[in-house]
Amino acid sequence: MSAEAGRENAMSLRTPPTSTNTGQAASVKIKGAPSKYVKLNVGGTLFYTTIGTLTKLDNMLRAMFSGRMEVLTDSEGWILIDRNGKHFGTILNFLRDGKSILPRSRQDLEELQAEAKYYLVSELLEKCQKALKLKKDEFFPVCRIPVITSPREAKLLVAKTRKPLVRLLFNRANNKYSYTSASDDNILKNIEMFDKLSLRFHGRVNFVKDVSSGNDEICCWTYYGRGVQVAEISCTSIVYTSEKKQTKVEFPEARILEETLNVLLYEEVESESDDFDFDFARVRDRGCLYSDDEDDHGAKVKP
Repeated sequence: MSAEAGRENAMSLRTPPTSTNTGQAASVKIKGAPSKYVKLNVGGTLFYTTIGTLTKLDNMLRAMFSGRMEVLTDSEGWILIDRNGKHFGTILNFLRDGKSILPRSRQDLEELQAEAKYYLVSELLEKCQKALKLKKDEFFPVCRIPVITSPREAKLLVAKTRKPLVRLLFNRANNKYSYTSASDDNILKNIEMFDKLSLRFHGRVNFVKDVSSGNDEICCWTYYGRGVQVAEISCTSIVYTSEKKQTKVEFPEARILEETLNVLLYEEVESESDDFDFDFARVRDRGCLYSDDEDDHGAKVKP
């Protein structure tokens, strides 16, 4: 009796002899114990799972694998489902565990929502709809400006980027003396100029703000091309009055613009779209490739 049942169970996933010989798919009804494994071909992507997983929740897959609906199988016993298999694994994980990690991009969320709607997985469909609702108010910046807080991060960033790089270091707390009357306004003008240039050239040049405290500079522009420093503009100087020393911060607008245009000479035609796709926190946790006593600047080169 058991041998006969085993043969019937094996035959339930096979194509009839006529279909096997012709290479065409055949319609069969699939039914078996929850622990029984089935082979699925979803749009050319292959999956191997149990009937228990497929029939765990009330959805179309339960109807397909509980004997209520006919399904197509090929000559090798693969059950054919005419859908894109890109997100079917996510649906299987949701059926197994009752939860699944949703994709981050809006496009993938919309694709997964369509699949959940087709398979009538209502719980997953609701999660996709809620995630897409949150995506509507998501802000996508025109350009991203990394803020570095240590010389190590600066060195790693310069070493990694392939695009020209403009770095503005500003730290008002580094001052040992009092500021001249126009210094505070000039610091703000430098920052405003940096923001304007970053919006103007963000697709061609990488811009970085440096607020690290391990530097004596108060306001300084540094330009890098192909991994080495090519120019520097220090906006700070010490002036002497009759009574005391004062720190003077200038705003050399023309030179800043000139050096920014000059650094474009180091632009590569085929450059990465995003050179800042790495984790600074991971760098801090694992240590740095550089030591603090290494020279901050590479050899200067000319275009």
